[in-house]
Amino acid sequence: MLLFTPGPTPVIEPIRQAMSEPTIHHRTPEFEAIFAQAREGLKNLINMPEVLMLASSGSGAMEACVCTFAQSKILSVNSGKFGERFGKIAKAHHIPYEEIINEWDTPVSIESVMEILKKDQSIDAFCIQMCESAGGLRHPVESIAQAIKAYNPRIVVIVDAITAMGVEKIDTTHIDALIGGSQKAFMLPPGLSIIGLSSYAVDLANQRDVGFYFNLKTELKNQSQNTTAWTAPTTIIIGLTKYFDIVKQNGGIEHIYTQTKARSLATHKALESLGLKIFPKTPALAMNTIYDEKNASAIRKILKNDFDLNIAGGQDKLKTSLFRINQMGMIPLNKSTWVVNAIELALDKLSLRRFDGLGNKIFLETYYQLNG
Repeated sequence: MLLFTPGPTPVIEPIRQAMSEPTIHHRTPEFEAIFAQAREGLKNLINMPEVLMLASSGSGAMEACVCTFAQSKILSVNSGKFGERFGKIAKAHHIPYEEIINEWDTPVSIESVMEILKKDQSIDAFCIQMCESAGGLRHPVESIAQAIKAYNPRIVVIVDAITAMGVEKIDTTHIDALIGGSQKAFMLPPGLSIIGLSSYAVDLANQRDVGFYFNLKTELKNQSQNTTAWTAPTTIIIGLTKYFDIVKQNGGIEHIYTQTKARSLATHKALESLGLKIFPKTPALAMNTIYDEKNASAIRKILKNDFDLNIAGGQDKLKTSLFRINQMGMIPLNKSTWVVNAIELALDKLSLRRFDGLGNKIFLETYYQLNG
């Protein structure tokens, strides 16, 4: 079965082999050396002065950032299931919050963010998804962060980049906390979250000393010494160092970004050529999201049963109206062409369009134009 859901992504064989080695104790010089390699790799990837790894899913990192950096009030963007999570975290901790609620296919505007910030001086943290994976939407995060910092540099900009980290180059110049997760572009099992921190965020975390398990001050103290406050997910961190080795062997992260972009945009063009509708107005590179209210579920069923291809549906109100195809990680070209061909064959089986190979033709032409 080919796994093409937008997380968890397949764990490739070299990473599985690295993680299958005998477990080592996390309080040893041997693991400290591995931890140092992982930290260095992440710092280089996100270009931020500090990075933390937590034994949690990405939601744990989101909660740690909200509790640490929001003392007064949060403004968050809700354009899907993951955007609404920042508000739920704030509510659980009795932190005042305000949401900008958009349709799941619609990115937030800089103007709407700045209008609220200028009206409400109590807001001290802004939270947003870079890629809202519920609908495959890409927000203009970097431009918004720049506008916020130009207006008030004391507002902390918190970005959930779980579905974007490792997919595309992120300009972190105006971002204070950048959140990632192991089970996406890193091709690792779930269980490790990542927080990149600006110098400003490091200072705030050390001043505020919030929480127990998710205490960022405690983690900063320990992880700067290449250890962790609590038990580390050793196996996943070993896998992360192997990921960085593979990236280096495959031309570096910029090459991975180029391939990912070409593959995602080529799939986008191929699906459009088959008469399918791309859902978000500003699609993320991390996945391709198709809207078909009538046929999405039937297409997914055929793909799974007839072509051994597992892709994701939608969530909540769009559960049966969307299907989502992963583009995160290092995906061989033959698997991408299999996906495009399988979708075109599924459309044929549903008598929606006769199979003529157009999708694969458009995919390959576009891919090699972009990745030439």
